[in-house]
Parts: sequence; structure tokens; C-alpha cells
Amino acid sequence: MTTAQIRHILCPIDGSEPSLHALRQAVAVAKWSGARVTVLHVSPPVYAAVRELGATAADSIVDDTARLKRLMARSVSREAGSDLNVEFDFQEGDIVKEILAAVDRLGIDLIVIGTHGVGGFAHLMIGSITEKVLRRAACPVMTVPPREVDVSRLPFERILCATDFSDCSLRAVEYAMTMAEQAGARVVLAHVVEWPWVEPPPPAFETMPKEQAVALATFREHEEVRSAERLKALLPAGFEENCAIRVIHGKPYEQILRVAIEEQADAIVLGLHGRRAVDLALFGSTTNQLVRRAACPVLTLRH
Repeated sequence: MTTAQIRHILCPIDGSEPSLHALRQAVAVAKWSGARVTVLHVSPPVYAAVRELGATAADSIVDDTARLKRLMARSVSREAGSDLNVEFDFQEGDIVKEILAAVDRLGIDLIVIGTHGVGGFAHLMIGSITEKVLRRAACPVMTVPPREVDVSRLPFERILCATDFSDCSLRAVEYAMTMAEQAGARVVLAHVVEWPWVEPPPPAFETMPKEQAVALATFREHEEVRSAERLKALLPAGFEENCAIRVIHGKPYEQILRVAIEEQADAIVLGLHGRRAVDLALFGSTTNQLVRRAACPVLTLRH
């Protein structure tokens, strides 16, 4: 199986517009890749809470659940049409646990899930769920921004892959290259050099003592050349014409977002670190910000 082969997509929805927009993206990916889609809706457990209310209340909740299933099924039918292999899975319980269980149970290759972006009470709900899924899912996860900012095209034409040369980000590079080859897309490989000070703009060398300015300028040049060489070494043979290399300076998520706009990226691909405390700090400072702020889907992969 090639790295980016997608055969089965899981799309969790809650009936909100952001989740239905994620479903549109999942359908588009499925039509491009030939994958089948399982649409998952998880409702909180309610029966234990209403048993004491009597049979009438319990029957009412059963009726409401049946109506919700029909509503979700109609929504899925409208988005997917009749020419796609789509299944509907209705579960009860903790939504994150049920999503992760479905990945294992169904052999999912890709999760496509929506996010509400940077603000609003709704983000506290769907955002926390999306972030937990990102941290725990074993398969790649594509987060889809709200409809009003989403500018992605399928098949993808421009893919931005950001790497820090860690094992998980190298896997992301391989995945991005395979996707690009399958879609005939252009890849921008980017590495962000982060300094102890905030930039851009870079420090003004003329304001420094001469020896310090020369040493810093030499070190910056060394880091840029070394990073560019490492990026070039990641390019598959014969793929150079379809790939650009960017070595940039500053706060990683800010610079990745800036390059995504400049390059008109349809998707951002990056590796996600593990569950240790330091990894979660990295998640909070980079991946989390990208998922909340990007104007295109963000695809994350674990090592």
C-alpha cells in the first residue's frame, strides 16, 4: 500500500454546518481517491438518566433519536449523492472514544473532521473534540476549517508540507509527496528556523557590536544552507520540477500560515508528535494554532 492510499474515510458529524462542511470535504476526497465513507454520529448516553422518568419519557427519547437518525441520513444523502459508497454509523457514548473505536473497528485510513476556528462557544465543544482526536488517532486526520474560509480544491493542486526533520514530520513529507504524485500537485517543502527572539523582522546587525553581528550573520547563513540541503535531500528523484523549497524564520505556526497564503496552498501536511508533556506543548504552540487558524484543510500524521 502506498503511503497516501485512502480506502476508507471516517467523517464524524454532529449536524452543525461546520461538521456538514467537513462531510463535503470527505465526499470530495472520496470521489478523488475512490474510497468509501463512513459517517459517524455519536449521541451522549441518555437512557440511564431517563429510566426513573418512566416509560413515556423513555419512548419520547427513542422517537427523538429515530428522527435524528433520519435527519442525519438525509443530510448524508444530500452531500454524497448516489454514486458514492457511504455508510451511516449511529453510536451512543463518549464521542472521542467512539471515533477512536471506529478507526480500529472499521480499518479507517483517514479521519475528516470539522473545526469551528478560533472563537466562539461552539469551538469549546467541537474544538476540544477535534484536538483530542488529533492527539490520539493512529491514522491521519484532516481538519476542515469553517466554510467561509475554506478555499481548498480537489484534487489538490498545491500542498504545503512543513517539516522539522523529526520522524513524524518525515513521514508527513512522504505522505505529501505521494498525495502530490497521485493528484499531479505541486509541493512546497518548508522548514521554519525559530530563534530565541521574535521575528520577522530579523535583528538589525548594524545595531550590534561588529563581532556579534558577524557571528550571528554567519550562523544564520549556515542554518539556512543546512536546512535547504536537508529539504532537497527529501525530494524523490525526478520530482524536483514539481516542488519548491522554503526556509523561513520566525514563530512556526505564523510562518507556515503566511507561506500557505503566499503559495495558495490547498492543504497543509505536517507530522504530529506524541503524547509526552513536551509533545503536547509543541502541539499547543504549533499544530493547535494551525488547525484553528488555517484557511485550508490541515492533514496531520503520527509517527
